Amino acid sequence: MTRPPRTGIRLTTAQALVRFLSRQYTERDGVRQRLIGATWGIFGHGNVAGIGQALVEYADDMPFHQGRNEQAMVHAAVGYARQCGRLATHAVTTSIGPGATNLVTGAALATVNRLPVLLLPGDVFAARPADPVLQQLEVPYAGDMSVNDCLRPVSKYFDRVTRPEALIPAALAAMRVLTDPADTGAVTLALPQDVQAEAHDWPEEFFAERVWAVRRTAPDPLELTAAVSMVRAARRPLVIAGGGVHHSAAEDALKEFADATGIPVASTQAGKGSLRFDHPADVGGIGHTGTATANELARAADLVIGVGTRYSDFTTASGTLFERPGVRFLNLNVTPFDGHKMAGATLVADARAGLEALTRELRGHRVEPAYCLEYQGDKARWERRVDAAYLAGEQDARPTQAQVLGALDEVVTEDDILLNAAGSLPGDLHKLWRTRSARQYHVEYGYSCMGYEIPASIGVALAAPGRPVWALVGDGTYLMNPTEIVTAVQENVPVKVVILQNHGYASIGGLSQSVGGERFGTDYRFRAPDGSYSLAPLPVDLAANAASLGMRVLRAKTVRDLREALREARGADRPTCVYVETETADTVSGPPPAQAWWDVPVAETATRVSAVEAREEYDRHVAARRRHL
Repeated sequence: MTRPPRTGIRLTTAQALVRFLSRQYTERDGVRQRLIGATWGIFGHGNVAGIGQALVEYADDMPFHQGRNEQAMVHAAVGYARQCGRLATHAVTTSIGPGATNLVTGAALATVNRLPVLLLPGDVFAARPADPVLQQLEVPYAGDMSVNDCLRPVSKYFDRVTRPEALIPAALAAMRVLTDPADTGAVTLALPQDVQAEAHDWPEEFFAERVWAVRRTAPDPLELTAAVSMVRAARRPLVIAGGGVHHSAAEDALKEFADATGIPVASTQAGKGSLRFDHPADVGGIGHTGTATANELARAADLVIGVGTRYSDFTTASGTLFERPGVRFLNLNVTPFDGHKMAGATLVADARAGLEALTRELRGHRVEPAYCLEYQGDKARWERRVDAAYLAGEQDARPTQAQVLGALDEVVTEDDILLNAAGSLPGDLHKLWRTRSARQYHVEYGYSCMGYEIPASIGVALAAPGRPVWALVGDGTYLMNPTEIVTAVQENVPVKVVILQNHGYASIGGLSQSVGGERFGTDYRFRAPDGSYSLAPLPVDLAANAASLGMRVLRAKTVRDLREALREARGADRPTCVYVETETADTVSGPPPAQAWWDVPVAETATRVSAVEAREEYDRHVAARRRHL
């Protein structure tokens, strides 16, 4: 029997995928950019002969970055995606086994934060000639399962490409999800290692340039009419700006809305910077880590206008913040799932399109002048508290964490970008930091993942070349994931890493004390005879560690030293670390305490006084919790 002539382009599945990815674009507001800007990879037997060879084959079409840790590579891709406003991202390839499972934390972070990233883990043999293959998880009741199935619950789309021809629908579906503002997150294409290397005749149109339109969904007229009526009827409205403001580039639209209506704007961690700190309507962060100004407004608000927020427990103070009887919620969100939270009225739309429509329909409407004077006066008082926290103490003394932020505040301009994710820094930053530009504040607090900052700073720097990028890390988060310092050095990405050494998990230590845990297991100290970690601090030199990984390190012992080191680091053209040991003594003035509650359940029965007292305080707060129906 004569075989019909081959048609199309003969490539391996991996080659076809890399070539396809290099030809995908997004377009929004007439601006086109490449969707997959580069691929990160660590190679093993599950991807070296497939995706690895394809990246060599198409090196001119697909930039490559060498990572040191699979989770960190995802963080770098997520940092890039966030800085690009979700219009571009990176792909991440790993081998099977631990390489693939190391992706799970990064994938969860991406999906929780609604940020696109493409994961390409290797997989076991589809044809099963060797079964089990090295690193294969054998599941007696399911022959088609591998460790990659751990990625299913943390992915917005998952497919296993078990035949070359199955790549076409899988790849197209992956691009659809990556570019959908209402449904984006981690996307996983699991790639069996034999299928990666298998050749197939691919249709030429598969490799044609493809442009994915990123929609600006307009508000429904009926929902818009109802929303306008709610705003007009409110006497004490408050806007909560979430990450969706940044993702849709709605900062100017929000400013026009605030200018026109006088409605104050509070921000979540992801939404901070939606207005500049010096805008009259900006009242700072909201919720457990927020300002007193924003939280007092929230307690008295009769209408809360959520824009691009998912209402996390930190934002709502675990359901206790919005106290006013009859308070109503109006939620402008591109995702209906988030729009219906807090039993709110929905305005399902792109944040920019929705704000523009509201501003247009509310023409002539403005809150009472007394309301503006009230919150602007409260804001001025809060700013004086920020100044006090920044300037407290002697210039030749060891700095507090707030003083570190104060010194950095003196150095940066609107060009600088600050990254943080975990520990006590997110709380201090949300309360104290004065954000000068829309993309300056980059705190990942949806997943609050230790170890995010350094790799993500590389991704941000790749997306914003020429802008100073600062990764602020405590000693705990540094020890979780310092490996991508090597990548920054290798690629000469001039990130600035500020290590704050306080000898332990300071944030969780404080939380532990407040809930009756007595700071157990939170200090980095030698173990005492009674079993507690209460002796001298461990002789760990993180500055020396960073230097051993190739960074230039500047050590600062005092506030004065710190200012000089930060200025020097900002001007550096290579990866640079500023190391400072912070003052943690209770006698030293620190930042203002939390201005709202956070629900961390306390032991209902205990014999230790600290836990009994903590439970009494917990019961008092729980009694104030509300269900908004």
